[in-house]
Amino acid sequence: MSESESEGVRVWLVERTYSDDEQNLIILTYATADGERYFRKERALTSFGDRRDTTAAVDADPENLGRVSDPDEREQYAAEAQRMRADHDPDDVI
Repeated sequence: MSESESEGVRVWLVERTYSDDEQNLIILTYATADGERYFRKERALTSFGDRRDTTAAVDADPENLGRVSDPDEREQYAAEAQRMRADHDPDDVI
């Protein structure tokens, strides 16, 4: 593992969905710029006063990244991650 990966892998927001199983649950999917790996973050919306910003990118622990096996999904994630990287700074609130 490289030194930069030990500190975290930069992943970009590629998808925001609402869970069908749980009320008030948002699933944020971040992916590497090549679309090969992803990181999912679940966030419960407990109240209107509960403000937690969603940023364009996060640095994820490499051990918490999954592999994207579907080629179409990998291509979609790569395109969106590259677009986010080109249009936003990592700390931009989305």
